[in-house]
Amino acid sequence: MLSLAAINAMSEAGFVAAFGDVAEDSPWVAAAAAAARPFADRADLIAAFERTVSEAGEARQLALLRAHPDLAGRAAIAGDIAAASAAEQAGAGLDRLTPDEFERFTRLNEAYRRHFGFPFILAVRGATKQDILDAFAARIDQDRPSEFETALTQVRRIIRFRIEDRVQEA
Repeated sequence: MLSLAAINAMSEAGFVAAFGDVAEDSPWVAAAAAAARPFADRADLIAAFERTVSEAGEARQLALLRAHPDLAGRAAIAGDIAAASAAEQAGAGLDRLTPDEFERFTRLNEAYRRHFGFPFILAVRGATKQDILDAFAARIDQDRPSEFETALTQVRRIIRFRIEDRVQEA
């Protein structure tokens, strides 16, 4: 666990090395959040990341969404995703799907991606396979602007969880 004092003392490059992966495959989020130092506490650090995501332009937000892997997708099964994503998906049981469950997730992922132009994103910590399937069902018929914001909200939750895992509470 990193202390706030150590984080505030890091160079920008060190900060990006430590936090560049909390926003899936998008180290630019950490680079922008680094500019908000010094952080008063862990909540302040998390808020800097959340602001960076919220204030990014739509094109950059879309790129951030598209950087996320499909839940239980082929890349996840092949182990070709970030370690944090793999651990989060495993925690939800997505690494232990039956062939029928895998097929269902594949169909849902493809339908969602076709409909919205980015992958289905859900902060799966504490979720079950059924919770995830229920979220797919609840969100697949939303309008794109609403779902775009829902997906960004989920990205911010993922970032918060990942920072909480690394940074000591002050």
